Amino acid sequence: MINICFGPQVCGDLSASSTREWLAADGRGGYAMGTIGGLRTRRYHGLLVVAGETAASRRVGLVSLDPTVALPSGQRVRLGVHEWSSGAVDPRGFELLERFDLTYGVPRWRWRIGEVVIEREIAMAYGRPCVAVVHRLVSGGPVRLDLAAVCTWRDAHGERRADGPPPRLEPVAGGAVVEEAFRLAGPDWAPEGQWWLGVHHREEAARGLPPNEDLWYAGRFSGPLDEPGATVSVLAWAGDLTEEPPPATALVEAARRRNRAVVAAAEPRDRVEGTLALAADAFVVRTAAGPDVVAGYPWFGAWSRDTMTAYEGLFLCTNRADEGRELLRAYAATLSEGMLANTADTGRVEYNTVDATLWFLHAVNRHVTATGDTDLAAELLPALHDVVQAHLTGTRYGIKADPADGLITQGGTPGTALTWMDARVHGVPVTPRTGKPVEVNALWVNGLAGLAELTELLGRDATALWGLHTKASGAFRARFPAPVGWLHDVVDAPAPHHADDLLRPNQLLAWSLPYAPLAPDEPTLRRVAEGLLTPLGPRSLAPDSPGFVGRHRGGPAERDAAYHQGTVWPWLIGPLVDAYRRVGLPTDDLLVGLEGHLAEFGVGSVSETADGSAPYAATGCPFQAWSVAELLRVRRGHSHRA
Repeated sequence: MINICFGPQVCGDLSASSTREWLAADGRGGYAMGTIGGLRTRRYHGLLVVAGETAASRRVGLVSLDPTVALPSGQRVRLGVHEWSSGAVDPRGFELLERFDLTYGVPRWRWRIGEVVIEREIAMAYGRPCVAVVHRLVSGGPVRLDLAAVCTWRDAHGERRADGPPPRLEPVAGGAVVEEAFRLAGPDWAPEGQWWLGVHHREEAARGLPPNEDLWYAGRFSGPLDEPGATVSVLAWAGDLTEEPPPATALVEAARRRNRAVVAAAEPRDRVEGTLALAADAFVVRTAAGPDVVAGYPWFGAWSRDTMTAYEGLFLCTNRADEGRELLRAYAATLSEGMLANTADTGRVEYNTVDATLWFLHAVNRHVTATGDTDLAAELLPALHDVVQAHLTGTRYGIKADPADGLITQGGTPGTALTWMDARVHGVPVTPRTGKPVEVNALWVNGLAGLAELTELLGRDATALWGLHTKASGAFRARFPAPVGWLHDVVDAPAPHHADDLLRPNQLLAWSLPYAPLAPDEPTLRRVAEGLLTPLGPRSLAPDSPGFVGRHRGGPAERDAAYHQGTVWPWLIGPLVDAYRRVGLPTDDLLVGLEGHLAEFGVGSVSETADGSAPYAATGCPFQAWSVAELLRVRRGHSHRA
């Protein structure tokens, strides 16, 4: 599946091609992204989207390069695609596509106009905000190709309109500099300067967000395609605008070579694992602080919970342990009051999570177990012990180990949602889960045992840690089993809340982690799977539960209300498969739907979420780190207990 291909039946059907998206990442958090048919359906789509100081602070620059082919007859054929606020789709270049393929991460389109066939390839330069767009004549000709450069310069989460000043252009050799932010270079540049009004983004309309914006037609490049093999190429880059990149054709080949090397280094057993290893690479970025993880494209930056949950799949299953080591050391430096920094996406560093730090304990343990890196264990051990001590004495948001039973409770404060089920509507948590959440305490029990083992590995006494583990695991076994036949999702919830026995997937961690507090039994596990499992992974709430929402659609409030109330989360396939393996149940059939999904939404990747009701249409980010990581981990047979 390293090569994913679609023919004219999909490419030429706008409803099919506009819901399949491609991504080329630059290794810094920036990207090029669009749909296989060429229609921009999101405000986030563009050929040059540049990461700022954080991966989430992106700006859209070059929006599109719209090709027009001048045939020997004088006929001009437009190959671009735009949708307008009027509802019109014009031009309709998707109707001339005979193939789209994604081969080793490089997207390629092929248009046919009679005997004239032209292909386009796009690649990002790894490690810098630079895109190469290469057009090649495959057959027919001679023809001339014009490329309309459509631009903006704005926050990726917003729009720009013609009621403000147009983007400033400065002519330079071979093209122009736009807003002193990015540069365009290609053949025979001719400036234009015109607003295109009312460009429509259908996905933003569906998400209840402003769907229309105005774009600036900055100018056009032009060049001949005289014979098969001839090329017309354009480069666009940000950063140091005086540092010209290599030729576009060389950048495309370099991207293909690097992607092949990434796959080879991961040592995949088959094409699906190779595809997942390459998908994983898009999320591993390098910032000024070192390696980091983008939680999802196109809108997320780095979130420590996602990073640590995905750590094993992204780094250990792809033979990137050296980068992973550097990342773990950098994240350890963010510890404060025993808590790992959660995100800087909001513009400031936040410590608003009860579970990210416990996932960090897990990630360090998995790294040392897999690599034997006792030097890292020794370096981080004092900080890890401080984490435990901070949880014993109490830290932010009322997070504390209850001295009565040794379990972690989170008191929270109004408006906070500290577990991974963190959606809020109008500032009110949808699933507050105040009290003692099941997966948080499974992670706590797991973390205590893992830290005790690391402590003993370094020749130190871990008696106190084992005592804490014994107390907490005993309380877990006594407190969490519910009369309904599965585990409580939360116990000791303060009034007006109560112990929650709704069927949710969080309990899977109580059976799946390396030092899980419970051993699964087959009848219980089958009951949980019967209520939660879909082709794309477990639902966040069983369909027969009060409050279940089967569609993760609509405006922000509607989507947030459904986010953890039935929506499918593919990352949860990892804990489910681990639990199945522990009880001796077969698992291969559990992954079939997700493997098929690799060609359905984010091409070559796995989505953030999906509807909880059939046909389980994908939602959220088309490219999500922990979804890819957990599928890769369990597919490679990396059980958390291995």
